[in-house]
Formats: sequence, structure tokens, C-alpha cells
Amino acid sequence: MTKKTQHNNPFEPRRRARRRALQALYQWQLNQDSAAAIIEQFVDEQNFDGVDQPYFEMLVSEVVARQQALDEQLAPLLERVDASLDQTERVILRLGANELLHHPEIPYRVVLDEALELSHRFGSDNAHTFVNGVLDRLARQARAIEMGHPPSEPPAEST
Repeated sequence: MTKKTQHNNPFEPRRRARRRALQALYQWQLNQDSAAAIIEQFVDEQNFDGVDQPYFEMLVSEVVARQQALDEQLAPLLERVDASLDQTERVILRLGANELLHHPEIPYRVVLDEALELSHRFGSDNAHTFVNGVLDRLARQARAIEMGHPPSEPPAEST
């Protein structure tokens, strides 16, 4: 019954796209292939049934292209030295930051919930707490009005 419910969930293809993007971007961090090469490899080798493939491709392409700008946006919000950041947490933060900063059509709560789900599924024991704290602080800057807060210092412009 659960599988049938998930299959009928209209949001499940995007959730699956985020999972695949997490895996692809983790691989990209390790070998620095181009976004196009990583996407091609994943599409060729992975099962994309029930996955929003265009969204997967967009996420991977955007995060790779904006990696430096995303890292600059996240750096002041991190409570630990960037070098000690777990590779999986780094990818989840980049994905979440990309959606918060560049996809206002996606409600901030959805972005945070999806990042937490990825953290629970793929991250270390306390990754979800760390990811939630960082992305919540970013959302307060980038989506203050949507969150019902007065705008604080706006995030720097990124590409």
C-alpha cells in the first residue's frame, strides 16, 4: 500500500530527482567531471523510472555552474570549518541553497523538508540538525518575506 501511495504522490518524481542529483553531485565533487558528463553517465547507468529527469539535469547543471557562488553564500552560515564539512552534507547544502536562492517558485518549507529528508537518508547521524540550521539561516536572509520575517541583510548576488 505504501508503494502505491508513493507512486501516486505528485511530488515523488522531484524527490527522486533530488536523490539522484545528490548522488551525481557527490560523484562530481570527487572527480570534477563536467556536469554534462556526470548527467550522461547517470542517465545511462541509473534507473530513471519515476524520476523527474529534466529537474535532475537542471539541478546538477545549476549546482556545478554555481558551486563557487553557493559556497560563498553558505560560508558565513557554517558553524564549522569548511574543510571539516562532510562531503554529503556539502552536496545537500549546495542543493538546498540553489533552490532557496534561484527557485522562488519552490516554497522554502519544501526546500528545507527535502534537504532534511536527504540528510536523514544519506547523511551522518546529526547531519539533519546541521543542514536544517544552515539552510534555515539562509532562508531567513533569502526568503524573509515568505517566512514572515522582516528582511535581514540580503544575500550577495550570485550567478
